[in-house]
Amino acid sequence: MRFRACIALLLFVSACATSVPSPRESTGLDPRLANLQRAAKLPWTDGGRCVVQEASQPWSVLVERCFHALDHDRIEFHDTTGRCAVASAGAAAVGLGLCVLAAPEIVVGAVIVTGVVVVGFAIKETLDAYELSRGRPEVRPVPETRPMPETTPASQDSSPKQKPESGPKGPDLPPLGPIETSERERRRRCEPIPGPPRGGNNLHNKCANNIPNNTFPGADVFVNGKNFDALQLATRTLWEVKTDDFDKHSPRSRRFLAEVKLPEIKREKMLAEAYGYNFVVGVRSPAQKDAILELDPDLTVVVMDWC
Repeated sequence: MRFRACIALLLFVSACATSVPSPRESTGLDPRLANLQRAAKLPWTDGGRCVVQEASQPWSVLVERCFHALDHDRIEFHDTTGRCAVASAGAAAVGLGLCVLAAPEIVVGAVIVTGVVVVGFAIKETLDAYELSRGRPEVRPVPETRPMPETTPASQDSSPKQKPESGPKGPDLPPLGPIETSERERRRRCEPIPGPPRGGNNLHNKCANNIPNNTFPGADVFVNGKNFDALQLATRTLWEVKTDDFDKHSPRSRRFLAEVKLPEIKREKMLAEAYGYNFVVGVRSPAQKDAILELDPDLTVVVMDWC
């Protein structure tokens, strides 16, 4: 509660200090669309699903509810104005980052992202729906649960030309062959696909590359819609590496940091186990291992002595 009060105080001070509204605010842009466009510039580990779900909320509320879904290994926060240092005095470093990101306008240099940001599939799908509905009020945004974003344009293109009364006409009908497509998609998502690392963090890459018996050193592994940091194919084990400087924080801040990371770690474990893989979290500190296991003793956490 104290931390949320600090955030509220910061937002009040920021709003008073901002004398000139941004161009988007002055043009009356749909707040939900503005939030989606703003979030599209950040790296999300869940493809932006949390952002889409909370997009109708004020930006500060969206940030508070979805902060855990950010790819924290690829993002740095800098309190360039000094307001967050005052509002969140005594809070954890994670709280400082949340404070910076929740500000009404992000100052240049306050948020730094390493690597190229690929717009989360859920955010992109919803933005595409907004684009398609422009000038056509009767078309509502596509639900976030669509399995394949790329099918949206195809269905929109064919609908004006095909009348419902014409009846099923083979390949023009979207439901054709759903069982075969689903099974093919399942096999594809289960197959490990190596690819370039997501991001420019040398320490993170070093820790992942040197995991014993890493099948694809120097590469991420894409399984079930998620890029994992490493794969030990012999034991079908997927790894996620956390390189936070955990020991520099106070015990209270350490627990807060572990709680922020836990939802995404559990989601990664679920994605791996859904296709028969084991899942391991690699950390650099015994204290971080203990903090994670205290929250969820069913996880497998390994201290990476090699990095």
